[in-house]
Amino acid sequence: MEAKASSSKKDYMNYFSIALKSANETIFWLSLVRDSKKADGVEADRLVKEAKEIANILGASLLTMKGRR
Repeated sequence: MEAKASSSKKDYMNYFSIALKSANETIFWLSLVRDSKKADGVEADRLVKEAKEIANILGASLLTMKGRR
């Protein structure tokens, strides 16, 4: 939602970059919780997979915006 309110292409890309970093951090924390056995392994695996898909979408979008894809 914040990216839609950006004032420039650079600002727009910055929001995507921040979202990608957040997605990668989420993958880290979900993996940590899963590996520590503090959560249901199947559910944690599902959430990690979904977070990776989101990170891949954000990364591909950034590459497209930068003209590298």
